[in-house]
Amino acid sequence: MEYEFLERLNHGPIDFITQTKYWIVFLDRDQKNLGTCVVALKRKANLLSSLTPDEWKEFKQIVRLLESGLKKAFNVTMFNWGCLLNTAYIKLPPHPQVHWHLIPRYRDPVEFHGVVFNDPCFGKSTLTAQDDKLDLSLKFRAKIISVIRENLNWDNF
Repeated sequence: MEYEFLERLNHGPIDFITQTKYWIVFLDRDQKNLGTCVVALKRKANLLSSLTPDEWKEFKQIVRLLESGLKKAFNVTMFNWGCLLNTAYIKLPPHPQVHWHLIPRYRDPVEFHGVVFNDPCFGKSTLTAQDDKLDLSLKFRAKIISVIRENLNWDNF
């Protein structure tokens, strides 16, 4: 599965979790906050205001299912969602693509397969810890994806 905009996100090969009619969900490469995901619109779109009512409706369902599934999987305290599009404008011409960052936030450390994850800036913006990226092995990311999928109640979609 290839999506041209993922190259512009500098993400490399995606760690696919699931997809719907309008959206694709994948694990973010940076896992300093365990379970961080990206939800990207499949069609080309550069403004939130260009989303159709059906795309918004489906996105709302994805938010509900991901938040519920991640909470069950990792005991998430709260969630941050962001649609920034900033990096799309670094190079000219810009190529923005509507996508959302889902960042689980943890008051307490979380242990997963022997690795302890500490939310580096709980109670503050994750932008304050931009330099502290955690890039895990493909095998470890696959374990995270497996647990997320097990806890998504996608049958109710």
